[in-house]
Amino acid sequence: QVQLVESGGGLVQAGGSLRLFCAASGRTFSSYSMGWFRQAPGKEREFVAAITQSGGRTDYADSVKGRFTISRDNAKNTVYLQMNSLKPDDTAVYYCGAGIIFIDLVARNKANYWGQGTQVTVSS
Repeated sequence: QVQLVESGGGLVQAGGSLRLFCAASGRTFSSYSMGWFRQAPGKEREFVAAITQSGGRTDYADSVKGRFTISRDNAKNTVYLQMNSLKPDDTAVYYCGAGIIFIDLVARNKANYWGQGTQVTVSS
């Protein structure tokens, strides 16, 4: 069992930055690939970024490449999403997910565990 708690969301102006945090409980954090996802009002949840168990491989949605960076600290059971050059289209609830299979996070939006989400609002 893994419990995930996101934080770091908020209101920011276009062009600004935010750093999201996802803290995981349990001693098996390093066994999971981790992903960030987002859901805007009226839209389905979409993949944003993912990182493998060791942090050796990452993947990003085209819409955030070059602006967002995912990282993790297995000693702190935490995964991060650094978001720069934010745009109003980035406004959404951001969720972190933990999954055994990296490609399931990236291609199928499929995770074994989900957090409750944190709101990110980007004003124009």
